[in-house]
Amino acid sequence: MSLLCSRISSHIILPAASSPTAMFTTVTPGASLSLEAADIAVVVIYFIFVMVVGIWSSVRANRNTVGGYFLAGRSMSWWPIGASLMSSNVGSGLFIGLAGTGAAGGIAVGGFEWNAAWVLVALGWVFVPVYISAGVVTMPEYLAKRFGGQRIRIYMSVLSLILYIFTKISTDIFSGALFIQVSLGWDLYLSTGILLLVTAAYTVAGGLTAVIYTDAFQTVIMVVGAFTLMFIAFSKVGWYEGLLDHYPSAIPSVTVANTTCHLPRSDAFRLLRDPVTGDLPWPGLVFGLTVLATWVWCADQVIVQRSLSARSLSHAKAGSVLGGYLKLLPMFFIVMPGMISRALFPDEVGCVDPAVCQSVCGASVGCSNIAYPKLVVELMPVGLRGLMLAVMLAALMSSLTSIFNSSSTLFTLDLYHRARPRATERELMLVGRYMVFILVLVCISLLWIPVIQTANSGQLFDYIQSVTSFLAPPITAVFLMAIFWPRANEQGAFWGLMIGLVVGLVRMVLEFVYTVPACGQPDTRPAVLADVHYLYFALILLTLTCLIIAAVSLATPPIPKESLYRLTWWSRHSQEPRIDLPDAWIASDPVTSDPSPEPDASLQSWWRKTALWLCGLSGSSSASRSPAGQEIKLTSLQEEPLWRIVCNINAMLLLVVNVFLWGYFS
Repeated sequence: MSLLCSRISSHIILPAASSPTAMFTTVTPGASLSLEAADIAVVVIYFIFVMVVGIWSSVRANRNTVGGYFLAGRSMSWWPIGASLMSSNVGSGLFIGLAGTGAAGGIAVGGFEWNAAWVLVALGWVFVPVYISAGVVTMPEYLAKRFGGQRIRIYMSVLSLILYIFTKISTDIFSGALFIQVSLGWDLYLSTGILLLVTAAYTVAGGLTAVIYTDAFQTVIMVVGAFTLMFIAFSKVGWYEGLLDHYPSAIPSVTVANTTCHLPRSDAFRLLRDPVTGDLPWPGLVFGLTVLATWVWCADQVIVQRSLSARSLSHAKAGSVLGGYLKLLPMFFIVMPGMISRALFPDEVGCVDPAVCQSVCGASVGCSNIAYPKLVVELMPVGLRGLMLAVMLAALMSSLTSIFNSSSTLFTLDLYHRARPRATERELMLVGRYMVFILVLVCISLLWIPVIQTANSGQLFDYIQSVTSFLAPPITAVFLMAIFWPRANEQGAFWGLMIGLVVGLVRMVLEFVYTVPACGQPDTRPAVLADVHYLYFALILLTLTCLIIAAVSLATPPIPKESLYRLTWWSRHSQEPRIDLPDAWIASDPVTSDPSPEPDASLQSWWRKTALWLCGLSGSSSASRSPAGQEIKLTSLQEEPLWRIVCNINAMLLLVVNVFLWGYFS
């Protein structure tokens, strides 16, 4: 990188004391990773296993029906569901973002991961029972049944796809490209294109079944690889005691005069921080974050779709518990290694001078996002480098496949099926698999990457959470009111969503117009940006939306009680026949609708038969449909007493462990 030359020639520097990290590591900064034969073999073996698992799960899956493709036939066990919940959320964006924010600010960002345990329990014990009793496939479909009308369902589908662009697809592609750039120096667009093609292949072929089973396999790869790097990194820094000693002194050699932005935070090892001056104030971390997490884990199609694929409510609950345990791990194998990366490489990871940062990572606002790939480049031996490359590929592919499958579900069942309510099952299957609009989502996401690179001082995770805090709280409010307050009606929900969206968009636009000042520059942003943390804003926006929903609902006629059976928490066990709202769009259920007539197999060409088999559209669809008795089971909340008790005990144990960790690191 010619880092030293650029430091001397491109700007005036203020010398700082030599970093003490040079005293305890012999790692050479600026080294580039070159894949040896062993590394390449590991990556090839990884891809072979992924494709084998994808093909195996695709073949064994019921892919002839919409229920089989989008909900895995509602036959999934708890362990792949729990693993998929983890890997769908912990994508490459989270690896890069969590480690980068940990490098910049300490362990507080790990609270985002630990908060997930509480809302995952809420998912299994509160939200999923309502969704199952309602008999829905998508989240917008639930709102359509609950409130009636068409506008909320269409709005929620479109908004969810927009959120996927800004907070999921673009960040995952950017982080994956960043890792490849830092570690291998490969062409970013070619590498990303290959990954997208591979992920699309088994997502299209196998549907949710293939996605969940490959997610489960890739979760194992992620955990094993991340723990391997964690132990190597901790050994370099002198374990946890060494991190406590060296992180506070991880000061870059080039600083900006008359500033303190180069200094590590004094509260870096505290989880709960000052409510006013903290970078992640504890009321926001505890309460504001729960607002965002409720949308992510309990109302977002990507996550909830996995729980709805469970063969029973007990399996959905157990999957939530397993996912909660797995979410305790990123603090240790992502956040703390990010802090170690700054301790080992303060000049690169902790740079504050814009010219230096530009030369190191191509972003003048900071280079904390390279914390995790920097560790891989510098510390991993031959063979294990390939393992870590496989880890990042697993993280990227698992999150992208989950998003693609859920986006396909939303588009097909909530938008396309709305436009063509009499569409046959075969038609919906073809639309769900061959969706040109997914390419549109990816293209828009690629165009948004430069904005991500410079937003929130270059800290990817802060960008993801801030954008979510501007757009998600109204969604959380609507779902909470829909489930717990039967008096909420369509008018209240719609205007709550609309006004909440306008307020959130105003804050979002201001956030991108008035960027965070660089080190040493005065903060000229409006007070609503400089003084109101995005987690506090999420709380304010949730409260505002709830008040609007309540006021408008009370001023307009209520929804009849007979139209709410099995659609709220209080009526989930009701056996009364539900009368659908007269103005609601309730299309024929694509899971059980009759497919179009199959042409005579003897008249089909061999290439057509092969193509249909690969896509899961061969054979008689009627033969693969669920029997009538199975349809009752899909909306049943019955549990075996033994497994209900086991799930309850494990949920309590998870929450006890979670509370202990919060208290220990507070």
